[in-house]
Amino acid sequence: MALFQKAPKTPEEAAQYGPLDIAPDQVLEMDEATWYEKVYRGEHVPQLTVRAVLMGMFLGGALAFTNLYIGLKTGWGLGIAITACILSFALWRLFLSLKIAKSPMTILETNCMQSTASSAGYATGSAMVSAIPALLMLSATPENPQGEHVSIIGVGVWTLLLAALGTLMAVPMKRNLINKDRLKFPSGTAAAVTLQALYSHGDQAIKKARALLIGMGVGAIFPLLIELKVKIVETREGIIAGAANIFDWLPALGKYHGKDTVPSDWTLVMDTNPVMIAAGAIIGVRTAFWMVVGGLALAYGLGPAGLTDVWTNPAGADVTAVTAPYKAWKESGIWFGVPIMVTSGLLAFALQWRTIVRAFKGFGKGAGAIDARVLGAEVPGSWFLYGMLVFGAGICVAGEVWFHIPWYYGVIAIVMTFFLALVAARATGETDITPIGAMGKITQLTYGVLIPQSTTANLMTASITANCATSSADLLNDLKSGYLLGAHPRRQFVAQFMGIFMGTVAMVGGYYLLVPDATTLLGQAGQAPEFPAPAAQAWKAVAEIFKYGLDNMHPTHRALMLWGGGLGIVLVLLERYLPKMKQWLPSATGLGLGLILPFQYPFAMLVGAIIGWAWHTRNKQQSETYLVPVAAGLIAGISIMGVIVAIINLGLPD
Repeated sequence: MALFQKAPKTPEEAAQYGPLDIAPDQVLEMDEATWYEKVYRGEHVPQLTVRAVLMGMFLGGALAFTNLYIGLKTGWGLGIAITACILSFALWRLFLSLKIAKSPMTILETNCMQSTASSAGYATGSAMVSAIPALLMLSATPENPQGEHVSIIGVGVWTLLLAALGTLMAVPMKRNLINKDRLKFPSGTAAAVTLQALYSHGDQAIKKARALLIGMGVGAIFPLLIELKVKIVETREGIIAGAANIFDWLPALGKYHGKDTVPSDWTLVMDTNPVMIAAGAIIGVRTAFWMVVGGLALAYGLGPAGLTDVWTNPAGADVTAVTAPYKAWKESGIWFGVPIMVTSGLLAFALQWRTIVRAFKGFGKGAGAIDARVLGAEVPGSWFLYGMLVFGAGICVAGEVWFHIPWYYGVIAIVMTFFLALVAARATGETDITPIGAMGKITQLTYGVLIPQSTTANLMTASITANCATSSADLLNDLKSGYLLGAHPRRQFVAQFMGIFMGTVAMVGGYYLLVPDATTLLGQAGQAPEFPAPAAQAWKAVAEIFKYGLDNMHPTHRALMLWGGGLGIVLVLLERYLPKMKQWLPSATGLGLGLILPFQYPFAMLVGAIIGWAWHTRNKQQSETYLVPVAAGLIAGISIMGVIVAIINLGLPD
């Protein structure tokens, strides 16, 4: 099989490879043999072409900045596949009109492009918003508040190896979960439906693409105004402030240094960057509302109480649960919010025991006998075996060299990761929810027992599980899209694998530009951090518990952990046994995040969620067409320009 295929040379030739007459929802019901006879397009239909991979690398690299930026802000990641499909379709139409391109991309070329972009933008990012920033925060001390970065070479090698391993782990799962069990993989199915619509109803697709591009253009303005450090008088600062003190007319509780506090002391401000408003429009009202509730509980309850809660620690020093109002979210909120998310995530995962059992039973039985022609299109099992040996060994070596993890602990982590990734992939296929947090926490808890004193080992072994489980589950979504459209699985896998190289460069380079030191994540001098990195805060908290032990923690923090853990369990049980009331019940994720984020971020997300809800209520059809493209465009524009501005700031004179 040649690595690349030749792209169609003329519009007439491209028209021969149009979409199938069979809709993706019909393919969902077909068994493997029927799929091969009626859907599979064969080996020679153009899909893995140079232009498709280059477009996927370009879009994936750009959208990787989006997931890095929003991940460091909120802890969430956004799906890339559909956005990449819309952007690619619109850009290629532009290239055709400008005579830069001679023929349209075929639907399977765009599907291959989607695979490359999704791999670049999603498979490489988990560690960059969790374990790596957590390591940086742990290195910060009162004497060195900036902390120390891990070697960029070490992080780059680690990221590439994890992405490669996660991509390979999807290989033995694909035929079982997609061909045989026919799991829906809702995001993958949605991407296939989107592609079918793009090639069948171009006008509607162009409207969405135009909305997305306008959103990107508007979003790109804000980093120039807020983050570009131009010289104003004697200081370098943005043209407009990053936050506005619009709540200081409200009362506040607690005294700090003998003076009454005001709401802005507790980070009750309005963020002027609309990226969180756009994220809130996508996430929805329920989660955003409970995030704000968590933030208010911190500002008007836990925070003020912590200012006066004195404890004499084992070193003989008197410390309070909260040392300053602006630090409340990372000194008290984190010890209440993280246990809510950890226990709720682990219990929700455990309650999916039927899914877990099916994952292991199904994988053990294999996909059954079938025509050798089908197997010829699938990725060979030898690729998985040799790849696991090569990249697994690479991870063990890199872990020992850069993170001081004994190689045998690396082997244990990789073995654990395969089984946890299998469970995560099935959960994604059945529910469209990948239990990333639960996967990482299981490994953290395991290594907290095995190597309790090493926060580095705790974090980096957990990053193996979280990153590989995330990327394998996400890439199965792309393989599902290709399956529904009749793509060649082996060519699609190659496209996915190529994407991880561009993704590694974009993610690692973008991280070191956006996060020059730990103050960017922890804040300083009364200011909230630019990137609060809530996922990393949660990982850091778990690692610290095992390192220092509960006896060295402030008694209030220990109590908060107990109450938070119990509340997380209660909330999951309420959702399970009162499903009809779910929309009115507190969101465990929302409450937890609201407690570990500066208030300005939850509030901005609630504003966006309300705007999205109002738009949907007033004009459902219009909102379904434009809401997600506009919001995704804003996020992409802000994120990409944010990285560009960070580069410009490096070259500006002091």
